[in-house]
Amino acid sequence: MVEKSAVLLVGWHPNAVDYSKWPGLTPDKLWAGFKADRVRLQALGYDAELGLIESADTADQILTQLLAAKPRHCVLIGAGVRTIPDYLHLFEKLLNTVHTCAPHAKICFNSGPFDSVQAIQRWVPASTVKG
Repeated sequence: MVEKSAVLLVGWHPNAVDYSKWPGLTPDKLWAGFKADRVRLQALGYDAELGLIESADTADQILTQLLAAKPRHCVLIGAGVRTIPDYLHLFEKLLNTVHTCAPHAKICFNSGPFDSVQAIQRWVPASTVKG
């Protein structure tokens, strides 16, 4: 039996992004990037889900719930969380949540909202054979 690799893309909800930290990025561009990545991942054979966070206060709880919902082969933590110094503690918290709740999942990082597919492909194939 072939099993699709389940991937979770964690990042800021477009309504929660501080766009002053990302010149040229808009909510529409961010939504378009998220949707395109999800469609492309699904076309490649992945079971892809967006895990959008809206505040640092609730992010850990949301991620915990998403990881409890089903096993994940890979979790991507987006550049919007990872590369902004103001979010260092949030990034650490999310990374440790993945480590605790999905210890076998690969962890990967993108450099922005338009290269998530490549980041995931570096670490997990689209499907695995279970027998």
